[in-house]
Amino acid sequence: MRLYPASLVVFALLCGTSCSAQVANPVELKIDPANRTLSVSAEDSVTAEPDLAILHIGFVTPPSDAKQAYAAGASISNQIVGALKQAGIPETSIRSESQSLESFDAKAHKFQLRQSWVARVAPARVAEILDIAVTAGATESGQIEWTMEDEKALANQALEKAAERARSDAAVLAKGMGVQLGRLVYVTNQVGGGPRPISYGVANFAARADTNAAAPPLAIEPHKVSRSATVYAVYAIE
Repeated sequence: MRLYPASLVVFALLCGTSCSAQVANPVELKIDPANRTLSVSAEDSVTAEPDLAILHIGFVTPPSDAKQAYAAGASISNQIVGALKQAGIPETSIRSESQSLESFDAKAHKFQLRQSWVARVAPARVAEILDIAVTAGATESGQIEWTMEDEKALANQALEKAAERARSDAAVLAKGMGVQLGRLVYVTNQVGGGPRPISYGVANFAARADTNAAAPPLAIEPHKVSRSATVYAVYAIE
């Protein structure tokens, strides 16, 4: 926190509630005994249990000629998506991420087909759905993004807390310096944090599934979701 005898060249009120605003360039201050300002920078955060998991599911076929690789991939692809739908995952919650027929050994004319999806599922069902996908043929799966259905609401909570802290810090600083806190003349903010991908190395688990069909699903615990916000504010002082 800083106390300046200054007047603002730039006078604006920006993004008081928006969670997507970026921190503006530093405010240019001009020394002027007739005007005095007080500036504060405050940061705060909120943490919550996720109510949505974005699960990455995919597979790769064994090397073979292009036609066989494509045929095998088509079969596995339909098995996985069919199993997900049968498990109650709506079609609107399953989205293709990538698909490609790649050369594995150019000299031997060997190819592999890769395909992947993202499935939006409830955090409590992640281990179950992952197990279903692996059983259906998914061999490159397990990356998870823990997030919220309403990300903006969580970001707004962090922004509100940061704004409250900025106001409180400004009032404490003004009192400590023996001045009266005046009107707000400038504010800007920045919100940080977002879904964090977590990988569980399920490809190795899939390899074991063939030898132990009764293996239980992985023990997966959701990661909490955090959002942080920083507010920079300038007040007039009297």
